[in-house]
Amino acid sequence: MIASIVPEPVARQPWRVILPLLMLNIFGSSVLYSAAGGRMWPWAMIHMIQFLAFLGMAVVMARIPREWFKRAAYPLYFVILVLLVLVEMLGAIGGGSQRWLNLGFMTLQPSELMKPAIVLVLARFFDNLPAPVTASWRGLAPAAGLIAMPAAFVILQPDLGTALAICFGGFVVVFLAGLPLRWFVAGGLAGMIATPLAYFFGLHDYQRRRVTIFLDPESDPLGSGYHITQSKIAIGSGGIFGKGFGNGSQSHLEYLPESHTDFVFATMAEEWGMLGGLFVLAIFAIIFSWGLGIARKAPDRFSQLLAAGMVSTIFFYMAINMMMVMGLAPVVGIPLPFMSHGGSSMMTNMICVGTLMAIDRWRMRPSGLS
Repeated sequence: MIASIVPEPVARQPWRVILPLLMLNIFGSSVLYSAAGGRMWPWAMIHMIQFLAFLGMAVVMARIPREWFKRAAYPLYFVILVLLVLVEMLGAIGGGSQRWLNLGFMTLQPSELMKPAIVLVLARFFDNLPAPVTASWRGLAPAAGLIAMPAAFVILQPDLGTALAICFGGFVVVFLAGLPLRWFVAGGLAGMIATPLAYFFGLHDYQRRRVTIFLDPESDPLGSGYHITQSKIAIGSGGIFGKGFGNGSQSHLEYLPESHTDFVFATMAEEWGMLGGLFVLAIFAIIFSWGLGIARKAPDRFSQLLAAGMVSTIFFYMAINMMMVMGLAPVVGIPLPFMSHGGSSMMTNMICVGTLMAIDRWRMRPSGLS
Protein backbone atom coordinates (compact mmCIF):
# COMPACT_ATOMS: atom_id res chain seq x y z
CA MET A 1 0.00 0.00 0.00
CA ILE A 2 2.73 2.46 1.01
CA ALA A 3 4.83 1.56 -2.03
CA SER A 4 1.90 2.38 -4.30
CA ILE A 5 1.37 5.79 -2.68
CA VAL A 6 4.95 7.03 -2.42
CA PRO A 7 6.49 7.95 -5.81
CA GLU A 8 9.35 5.63 -6.80
CA PRO A 9 12.00 8.43 -7.04
CA VAL A 10 11.15 9.38 -3.44
CA ALA A 11 11.02 5.80 -2.13
CA ARG A 12 14.46 4.90 -3.49
CA GLN A 13 16.25 7.71 -1.66
CA PRO A 14 18.61 6.55 1.15
CA TRP A 15 16.18 7.30 3.97
CA ARG A 16 18.30 5.19 6.32
CA VAL A 17 20.72 8.12 6.54
CA ILE A 18 18.49 11.04 5.51
CA LEU A 19 16.12 10.58 8.46
CA PRO A 20 18.90 10.41 11.11
CA LEU A 21 20.55 13.46 9.54
CA LEU A 22 17.23 15.31 9.62
CA MET A 23 16.73 14.40 13.28
CA LEU A 24 20.24 15.55 14.17
CA ASN A 25 19.82 18.85 12.33
CA ILE A 26 16.43 19.53 13.90
CA PHE A 27 17.95 18.84 17.31
CA GLY A 28 20.90 21.10 16.44
CA SER A 29 18.51 23.84 15.34
CA SER A 30 16.65 23.61 18.66
CA VAL A 31 19.98 24.05 20.49
CA LEU A 32 20.82 27.06 18.31
CA TYR A 33 17.31 28.44 18.92
CA SER A 34 17.91 28.25 22.67
CA ALA A 35 21.45 29.69 22.38
CA ALA A 36 19.98 32.72 20.59
CA GLY A 37 17.63 33.39 23.51
CA GLY A 38 14.54 31.76 22.00
CA ARG A 39 14.89 33.23 18.51
CA MET A 40 15.08 31.46 15.14
CA TRP A 41 17.43 34.13 13.85
CA PRO A 42 20.29 34.45 13.32
CA TRP A 43 21.33 30.81 13.73
CA ALA A 44 18.58 28.18 13.87
CA MET A 45 16.68 29.12 10.71
CA ILE A 46 19.84 29.58 8.64
CA HIS A 47 21.11 26.23 9.94
CA MET A 48 18.03 24.38 8.66
CA ILE A 49 18.01 26.25 5.34
CA GLN A 50 21.66 25.37 4.78
CA PHE A 51 21.03 21.73 5.66
CA LEU A 52 18.10 21.41 3.25
CA ALA A 53 20.05 23.16 0.48
CA PHE A 54 23.10 20.95 0.90
CA LEU A 55 20.91 17.85 1.27
CA GLY A 56 19.55 18.68 -2.19
CA MET A 57 23.14 18.97 -3.38
CA ALA A 58 23.93 15.53 -1.90
CA VAL A 59 20.93 13.95 -3.63
CA VAL A 60 22.13 15.39 -6.94
CA MET A 61 25.67 14.14 -6.26
CA ALA A 62 24.26 10.65 -5.74
CA ARG A 63 23.40 10.48 -9.43
CA ILE A 64 26.92 11.25 -10.66
CA PRO A 65 28.61 8.24 -12.34
CA ARG A 66 31.81 6.76 -10.96
CA GLU A 67 33.83 7.76 -14.03
CA TRP A 68 32.92 11.40 -13.53
CA PHE A 69 34.35 11.28 -10.01
CA LYS A 70 37.54 9.71 -11.35
CA ARG A 71 37.97 12.26 -14.12
CA ALA A 72 37.33 15.17 -11.76
CA ALA A 73 39.76 14.02 -9.04
CA TYR A 74 43.01 15.65 -10.20
CA PRO A 75 41.45 18.80 -11.76
CA LEU A 76 39.44 19.49 -8.59
CA TYR A 77 42.47 18.95 -6.38
CA PHE A 78 44.67 21.34 -8.33
CA VAL A 79 41.92 23.99 -8.63
CA ILE A 80 41.45 23.96 -4.84
CA LEU A 81 45.23 24.03 -4.37
CA VAL A 82 45.39 27.17 -6.54
CA LEU A 83 42.61 28.68 -4.43
CA LEU A 84 44.68 28.01 -1.31
CA VAL A 85 47.57 29.87 -2.92
CA LEU A 86 45.22 32.75 -3.72
CA VAL A 87 44.11 32.82 -0.08
CA GLU A 88 47.72 33.54 0.89
CA MET A 89 47.88 36.34 -1.67
CA LEU A 90 44.41 37.87 -1.58
CA GLY A 91 42.50 36.21 1.26
CA ALA A 92 40.33 38.08 3.74
CA ILE A 93 41.56 38.18 7.34
CA GLY A 94 39.21 37.41 10.20
CA GLY A 95 39.90 36.44 13.79
CA GLY A 96 43.65 36.63 13.20
CA SER A 97 43.56 34.11 10.34
CA GLN A 98 43.62 34.47 6.58
CA ARG A 99 41.29 31.71 5.35
CA TRP A 100 38.65 33.16 3.05
CA LEU A 101 38.29 34.39 -0.52
CA ASN A 102 35.72 37.09 -1.16
CA LEU A 103 34.07 36.21 -4.48
CA GLY A 104 31.56 39.03 -4.32
CA PHE A 105 28.43 36.87 -4.20
CA MET A 106 29.85 34.63 -1.43
CA THR A 107 32.82 34.11 0.87
CA LEU A 108 34.64 30.85 0.12
CA GLN A 109 36.92 28.88 2.46
CA PRO A 110 38.94 26.65 0.09
CA SER A 111 40.52 24.66 2.92
CA GLU A 112 37.10 23.16 3.68
CA LEU A 113 36.79 21.88 0.11
CA MET A 114 40.23 20.27 0.37
CA LYS A 115 39.04 17.85 3.09
CA PRO A 116 36.92 15.72 0.72
CA ALA A 117 39.17 16.57 -2.26
CA ILE A 118 42.25 14.99 -0.67
CA VAL A 119 40.30 11.76 -0.13
CA LEU A 120 39.08 11.79 -3.73
CA VAL A 121 42.49 12.40 -5.30
CA LEU A 122 44.24 9.75 -3.18
CA ALA A 123 41.54 7.18 -3.95
CA ARG A 124 42.07 7.95 -7.62
CA PHE A 125 45.86 7.72 -7.26
CA PHE A 126 45.77 4.28 -5.62
CA ASP A 127 42.93 2.98 -7.80
CA ASN A 128 44.97 1.21 -10.46
CA LEU A 129 48.34 1.21 -8.70
CA PRO A 130 49.73 -2.38 -8.63
CA ALA A 131 50.34 -3.87 -5.18
CA PRO A 132 54.16 -3.96 -5.56
CA VAL A 133 54.20 -0.27 -6.49
CA THR A 134 51.75 0.65 -3.71
CA ALA A 135 54.03 -0.95 -1.13
CA SER A 136 57.10 0.92 -2.42
CA TRP A 137 58.39 4.48 -2.27
CA ARG A 138 56.72 5.08 -5.63
CA GLY A 139 53.40 4.73 -3.84
CA LEU A 140 54.33 6.64 -0.71
CA ALA A 141 56.18 9.67 -2.06
CA PRO A 142 53.48 11.00 -4.44
CA ALA A 143 50.75 10.39 -1.86
CA ALA A 144 52.77 12.21 0.81
CA GLY A 145 53.26 15.12 -1.57
CA LEU A 146 49.54 15.31 -2.35
CA ILE A 147 48.81 15.55 1.39
CA ALA A 148 51.70 17.84 2.34
CA MET A 149 51.08 20.62 -0.20
CA PRO A 150 47.57 21.65 0.90
CA ALA A 151 48.34 20.98 4.57
CA ALA A 152 51.30 23.36 4.41
CA PHE A 153 49.23 26.16 2.88
CA VAL A 154 46.47 25.68 5.46
CA ILE A 155 48.97 25.78 8.34
CA LEU A 156 50.22 29.12 6.97
CA GLN A 157 46.71 30.65 7.27
CA PRO A 158 47.08 29.56 10.21
CA ASP A 159 44.44 26.84 10.71
CA LEU A 160 45.92 23.85 12.50
CA GLY A 161 42.57 22.07 12.97
CA THR A 162 41.76 22.02 9.26
CA ALA A 163 45.31 20.96 8.39
CA LEU A 164 44.99 18.03 10.79
CA ALA A 165 41.64 17.09 9.23
CA ILE A 166 43.20 17.06 5.75
CA CYS A 167 46.09 14.91 6.97
CA PHE A 168 43.81 12.51 8.83
CA GLY A 169 41.57 11.84 5.82
CA GLY A 170 44.63 11.41 3.61
CA PHE A 171 46.38 9.05 6.03
CA VAL A 172 43.29 6.85 6.31
CA VAL A 173 43.19 6.38 2.54
CA VAL A 174 46.95 5.75 2.37
CA PHE A 175 46.74 3.19 5.19
CA LEU A 176 43.80 1.34 3.64
CA ALA A 177 45.51 1.37 0.24
CA GLY A 178 47.95 -1.17 1.65
CA LEU A 179 51.19 0.65 2.43
CA PRO A 180 53.43 -1.31 4.82
CA LEU A 181 52.58 -0.88 8.48
CA ARG A 182 56.24 -0.31 9.36
CA TRP A 183 56.14 3.00 7.51
CA PHE A 184 53.32 4.24 9.72
CA VAL A 185 55.16 3.07 12.83
CA ALA A 186 58.29 4.89 11.63
CA GLY A 187 56.20 7.95 10.87
CA GLY A 188 54.71 7.85 14.37
CA LEU A 189 58.17 7.68 15.94
CA ALA A 190 59.36 10.54 13.74
CA GLY A 191 56.29 12.53 14.79
CA MET A 192 57.09 11.95 18.46
CA ILE A 193 60.59 13.27 17.88
CA ALA A 194 59.39 16.22 15.81
CA THR A 195 56.59 17.26 18.19
CA PRO A 196 58.81 19.19 20.65
CA LEU A 197 60.54 20.93 17.74
CA ALA A 198 57.18 21.82 16.18
CA TYR A 199 55.93 23.12 19.53
CA PHE A 200 58.83 25.50 20.05
CA PHE A 201 59.59 26.51 16.46
CA GLY A 202 56.56 25.68 14.29
CA LEU A 203 53.52 26.83 16.25
CA HIS A 204 52.24 30.35 16.75
CA ASP A 205 52.04 31.72 20.28
CA TYR A 206 48.26 31.21 20.49
CA GLN A 207 48.65 27.60 19.30
CA ARG A 208 51.27 26.91 21.98
CA ARG A 209 48.91 28.38 24.58
CA ARG A 210 46.21 25.97 23.43
CA VAL A 211 48.50 23.03 24.13
CA THR A 212 49.56 24.24 27.58
CA ILE A 213 45.98 25.12 28.50
CA PHE A 214 44.85 21.67 27.34
CA LEU A 215 47.33 20.16 29.82
CA ASP A 216 46.35 22.52 32.65
CA PRO A 217 43.25 24.67 31.88
CA GLU A 218 42.95 25.81 35.52
CA SER A 219 46.32 27.58 35.27
CA ASP A 220 44.61 30.48 33.48
CA PRO A 221 40.84 30.12 34.03
CA LEU A 222 40.06 33.71 33.05
CA GLY A 223 42.48 33.89 30.12
CA SER A 224 43.54 31.21 27.69
CA GLY A 225 41.79 28.49 29.71
CA TYR A 226 38.46 30.31 29.79
CA HIS A 227 36.84 28.47 26.86
CA ILE A 228 37.51 24.95 28.06
CA THR A 229 36.79 25.79 31.72
CA GLN A 230 33.36 27.20 30.90
CA SER A 231 32.65 24.30 28.54
CA LYS A 232 33.36 21.73 31.25
CA ILE A 233 31.20 23.68 33.70
CA ALA A 234 28.32 23.68 31.20
CA ILE A 235 28.58 19.95 30.47
CA GLY A 236 28.97 18.99 34.12
CA SER A 237 26.09 21.16 35.31
CA GLY A 238 23.71 19.42 32.90
CA GLY A 239 23.90 16.16 34.82
CA ILE A 240 21.88 13.23 33.50
CA PHE A 241 18.67 14.96 32.45
CA GLY A 242 19.87 18.54 31.88
CA LYS A 243 18.50 21.86 33.12
CA GLY A 244 15.70 21.84 30.58
CA PHE A 245 15.20 23.35 27.15
CA GLY A 246 15.94 27.07 27.20
CA ASN A 247 17.35 27.02 30.73
CA GLY A 248 21.07 26.89 29.99
CA SER A 249 22.70 29.64 32.04
CA GLN A 250 26.21 29.27 30.63
CA SER A 251 25.15 30.12 27.08
CA HIS A 252 22.32 32.54 27.89
CA LEU A 253 24.48 34.60 30.23
CA GLU A 254 27.31 34.43 27.66
CA TYR A 255 29.78 32.69 29.96
CA LEU A 256 30.29 30.02 27.28
CA PRO A 257 32.09 31.47 24.22
CA GLU A 258 31.17 30.26 20.72
CA SER A 259 28.08 28.56 22.12
CA HIS A 260 26.58 28.24 18.62
CA THR A 261 29.67 26.97 16.77
CA ASP A 262 32.64 25.13 18.30
CA PHE A 263 31.00 24.65 21.72
CA VAL A 264 27.47 23.80 20.63
CA PHE A 265 27.80 20.34 22.23
CA ALA A 266 28.41 21.99 25.62
CA THR A 267 25.36 24.21 25.06
CA MET A 268 23.30 21.11 24.30
CA ALA A 269 24.67 19.07 27.23
CA GLU A 270 23.81 21.79 29.74
CA GLU A 271 20.14 21.79 28.73
CA TRP A 272 19.66 18.14 27.69
CA GLY A 273 22.18 16.44 29.94
CA MET A 274 23.82 13.08 29.39
CA LEU A 275 20.67 11.77 27.68
CA GLY A 276 21.02 14.45 25.01
CA GLY A 277 24.67 13.53 24.53
CA LEU A 278 23.79 9.84 24.17
CA PHE A 279 21.15 10.75 21.57
CA VAL A 280 23.74 12.67 19.53
CA LEU A 281 26.21 9.78 19.78
CA ALA A 282 23.52 7.29 18.74
CA ILE A 283 22.70 9.31 15.61
CA PHE A 284 26.36 9.53 14.68
CA ALA A 285 26.68 5.77 15.24
CA ILE A 286 23.87 5.20 12.74
CA ILE A 287 25.53 7.50 10.19
CA PHE A 288 28.94 5.85 10.59
CA SER A 289 27.43 2.36 10.44
CA TRP A 290 25.72 3.30 7.17
CA GLY A 291 28.92 4.77 5.73
CA LEU A 292 31.15 1.86 6.74
CA GLY A 293 28.60 -0.58 5.33
CA ILE A 294 28.84 1.23 1.99
CA ALA A 295 32.66 1.04 2.15
CA ARG A 296 32.56 -2.71 2.82
CA LYS A 297 30.13 -3.38 -0.03
CA ALA A 298 31.67 -0.94 -2.51
CA PRO A 299 32.10 -2.50 -5.97
CA ASP A 300 35.79 -1.67 -6.55
CA ARG A 301 39.00 -0.41 -4.95
CA PHE A 302 38.40 3.23 -5.87
CA SER A 303 34.93 3.18 -4.31
CA GLN A 304 36.14 1.43 -1.16
CA LEU A 305 38.94 3.93 -0.52
CA LEU A 306 36.70 6.89 -1.35
CA ALA A 307 33.91 5.73 0.97
CA ALA A 308 36.24 4.95 3.88
CA GLY A 309 37.95 8.32 3.49
CA MET A 310 34.67 10.24 3.50
CA VAL A 311 33.47 8.43 6.63
CA SER A 312 36.79 9.17 8.35
CA THR A 313 36.49 12.88 7.48
CA ILE A 314 33.10 13.17 9.21
CA PHE A 315 34.39 11.05 12.11
CA PHE A 316 37.38 13.36 12.60
CA TYR A 317 35.08 16.38 12.85
CA MET A 318 32.86 14.66 15.41
CA ALA A 319 35.58 13.05 17.55
CA ILE A 320 37.87 16.07 17.80
CA ASN A 321 35.03 18.48 18.56
CA MET A 322 33.62 16.32 21.36
CA MET A 323 37.08 15.68 22.81
CA MET A 324 37.83 19.39 22.57
CA VAL A 325 34.73 20.58 24.47
CA MET A 326 35.31 17.96 27.20
CA GLY A 327 38.94 18.94 27.68
CA LEU A 328 40.36 15.77 26.12
CA ALA A 329 42.01 17.60 23.20
CA PRO A 330 43.35 21.14 22.61
CA VAL A 331 40.91 23.72 21.28
CA VAL A 332 41.52 23.73 17.51
CA GLY A 333 38.35 25.32 16.19
CA ILE A 334 36.61 22.30 14.64
CA PRO A 335 32.77 22.45 14.62
CA LEU A 336 30.43 19.56 15.41
CA PRO A 337 28.98 18.11 12.16
CA PHE A 338 25.32 18.88 11.44
CA MET A 339 24.84 20.73 14.75
CA SER A 340 27.26 23.68 14.80
CA HIS A 341 26.23 26.80 12.93
CA GLY A 342 28.35 27.39 9.84
CA GLY A 343 27.86 26.90 6.12
CA SER A 344 31.41 25.78 5.32
CA SER A 345 31.29 22.86 7.76
CA MET A 346 27.82 21.86 6.61
CA MET A 347 28.93 21.95 2.97
CA THR A 348 31.98 19.76 3.62
CA ASN A 349 30.09 17.13 5.57
CA MET A 350 27.21 17.01 3.07
CA ILE A 351 29.73 16.58 0.23
CA CYS A 352 30.97 13.52 2.14
CA VAL A 353 27.39 12.25 2.57
CA GLY A 354 26.58 12.90 -1.10
CA THR A 355 29.67 10.98 -2.17
CA LEU A 356 28.66 8.04 0.02
CA MET A 357 25.18 8.12 -1.52
CA ALA A 358 26.76 8.02 -4.96
CA ILE A 359 28.97 5.03 -4.08
CA ASP A 360 25.94 3.17 -2.72
CA ARG A 361 24.14 3.89 -5.98
CA TRP A 362 27.09 2.61 -8.04
CA ARG A 363 26.69 -0.76 -6.32
CA MET A 364 22.96 -0.97 -7.04
CA ARG A 365 22.92 0.85 -10.39
CA PRO A 366 26.29 0.54 -12.16
CA SER A 367 25.49 3.29 -14.68
CA GLY A 368 24.98 5.79 -11.87
CA LEU A 369 22.34 7.64 -13.88
CA SER A 370 19.37 5.28 -13.76
